[in-house]
Amino acid sequence: MKTFIINGSHRKEAESLKTAKFIQQTLSAILPERETYLFSLSENPLSLWDETQGGPNSEQWEEPSRHLKQSDSLIVVCPEWNGMVTSGLKNFLHFCGTDLVGHKAGYIVTVSASDNGAYPVAELRMNGTKNSRLCWIPEHLIVRQVSEVFNGPEATGKSDTYLRQRLEYGLRILDAYAKALTPIRDGNLIDHEAFPNGM
Repeated sequence: MKTFIINGSHRKEAESLKTAKFIQQTLSAILPERETYLFSLSENPLSLWDETQGGPNSEQWEEPSRHLKQSDSLIVVCPEWNGMVTSGLKNFLHFCGTDLVGHKAGYIVTVSASDNGAYPVAELRMNGTKNSRLCWIPEHLIVRQVSEVFNGPEATGKSDTYLRQRLEYGLRILDAYAKALTPIRDGNLIDHEAFPNGM
């Protein structure tokens, strides 16, 4: 089983990338049998999506799309920029069709330098999966005051301790959902030819 982790920030030095790497380390520590693949948009922007092309140019998209297809779950790490999901992450999600993420478990982690971070959760739940059929799990994580947490192997305060515990809880829930959704993908129920788009 494999989990695909996307850092949705395209800044050079992103706290979201720090967070994504910490999540990858935590997941490998608590569920060592689960493979991980981390894809970062930092300094690696994808070409803009339009409906006439199947993905970014092949050099950009070949490796991440292969890992997405192999994965049974997806963790999206997204900073809140002006109260919104980043443009790079929205663009990435345009390329994630049913063949890559359909009926797979997704976990939302948002990042804020202050006490914000809730708006991207709502935005992703509202419009991040209509045609891709990605299934967000009910758990999500909001990492507030991100510069003060996830900075080393040991927690440095009450908030850091709580977020680490909440993260581990969320990752275990994600793992359970990933396993539970496998028979749905493997069964004969899904018909994306007759119903290619969500309503």
